Amino acid sequence: MSEFKDKVVAITGAGGGLGKAHALEFAARGAKVVVNDLGGSADGVGAGDMADAVVQEIRDAGGVAIANKASVSDKAGAKSIVDDAVSEFGTLDILVNNAGILRDKTFKKMPLEDWDLLIDVHLNGTAYVTHAAWPVMCEKGYGRIVMTSSTSGIYGNFGQSNYGAAKMGMLGLINVLAIEGKKFDVRVNGLAPAAATRLIATIPGREGLDPDNPDPDVHPRLVTPAVLFMCSENAPTGKVIQAGGGRFSTCAVFNNDGIDLGVDATYESLLAQKDEMLDMSAAQEGWNRTRQSDS
Repeated sequence: MSEFKDKVVAITGAGGGLGKAHALEFAARGAKVVVNDLGGSADGVGAGDMADAVVQEIRDAGGVAIANKASVSDKAGAKSIVDDAVSEFGTLDILVNNAGILRDKTFKKMPLEDWDLLIDVHLNGTAYVTHAAWPVMCEKGYGRIVMTSSTSGIYGNFGQSNYGAAKMGMLGLINVLAIEGKKFDVRVNGLAPAAATRLIATIPGREGLDPDNPDPDVHPRLVTPAVLFMCSENAPTGKVIQAGGGRFSTCAVFNNDGIDLGVDATYESLLAQKDEMLDMSAAQEGWNRTRQSDS
C-alpha cells in the first residue's frame, strides 16, 4: 500500500511540465488530486483547458482527480483550489505550489508591470494558496506543503531579477512556516528543480527544447521523487532540495562566527579584520543566535 493512498493533494500549475509529472505520480500512488492550472501561456497570458487534459489522463489510468482553473494570483481563485479539495474529498493533506510564469528581461529594461506580475504569480500566489490551506491542515494536525523555488533566486541568473526575487522570497516564507507549523505537524519545504518545461524553453538559448518530448535526462518526472519525499510521513521541514536529472541535493544557509568589535566598532576596525569577517571556511548551517540579535 502506498503511503499516499487516499491522501488529498492539490497541485498548482499542474497542466504541464513539473506539475503534471507530480500529479500523475501522486495519482498513480492512490492519491486524490486537485489539478489546478489557469491554462495560460508561459508569460501568463490567456487561459485554457490544460487542467482538464491532465485530469482525463489520470482518470483514464484509473485514478481520481478533479480540475480547477483558477489563477493563484487571485485571492478568491487561490482559495477556490483548497475549497474544491475540501468540497470534493473532505480535506486537504498535501499542497504543492508549482504554478509559475516567466517574463525575462534585464533589470534595466524590465517594465515594472513585469516585476509586479511575477511577484503576484510566484510569491503572492504561493502565499495565497498556502494561506487558504493552512487552517485546514493546522486544525487536523497534519499537512505537507512544498513551495517551488529556484536556483535563479538562491544563486541568481542573468535576466531574471523578478523571477529570482519571487523565488528567493519563498525561502523566507518556508523558514517562518516551518517554525509555525511544527506543533501542528505541518511540514513546509522548498524545491529547486531543473527540467525541460515550456517555461525553460522560453529562456534565450534554450528555444530548441521540446517540452512535449523532453530528453530523458531532463524529464520533469526525475524531479518528482523529491516532491514525494517532502510530502511523505517522515518528511523533513524547513529544507530546500535541489532536484534534476536524477540528482538530488540539499541547499542551506551557512553562517560563520564572524568578528566582535564591541561598542567601539568603527569602519577602520572593521577593515582591519574584514578577511576574518568574510572567511567561511569554518561556517556552520543556520543562524548563530548567540552572536547576532533579531533585526
